[in-house]
Amino acid sequence: MSTPVIRLANLADSAALAGIYNWYIEKTTTTFEEQAITQAEMQSRICLDDATRPWLVMQKGQETIGYAYAAPWKPRSAYRYTRETSIYLHPNATGQGHGQQLYAQLLDLLRAQTVHLLLAGITLPNPASIKLHESLGFVQAGVMKEVGYKF
Repeated sequence: MSTPVIRLANLADSAALAGIYNWYIEKTTTTFEEQAITQAEMQSRICLDDATRPWLVMQKGQETIGYAYAAPWKPRSAYRYTRETSIYLHPNATGQGHGQQLYAQLLDLLRAQTVHLLLAGITLPNPASIKLHESLGFVQAGVMKEVGYKF
């Protein structure tokens, strides 16, 4: 069994990342998107030219098993040092420590930047995501009730 490798994403990863993400769109409330996205849409989301918005990919052999990224939280200038982080693992890759490895590397990259604050939105209930985020130093700042409706 090969050891997972984490690297910066590139546009050639977009089909695999869309495939992972679309599973969450179609089967869960982890994301509030409701329509599957295309490879082209995923390509447009992947940021390659801003180190404060890294996209990381985790591969095991030739298979992409997850990704994590940081995105601007809001467009207003005062929020320019805040990033929202996200992570998605292939459903067969969860519960094996991959999320911890992938997210930790993302956070290491962001610590080296001008980023001041990281936010993560977690749809509740999601004990695995809460545990992951808390293990990496995130603390609950609030709960937004009934802000989205899906299914």
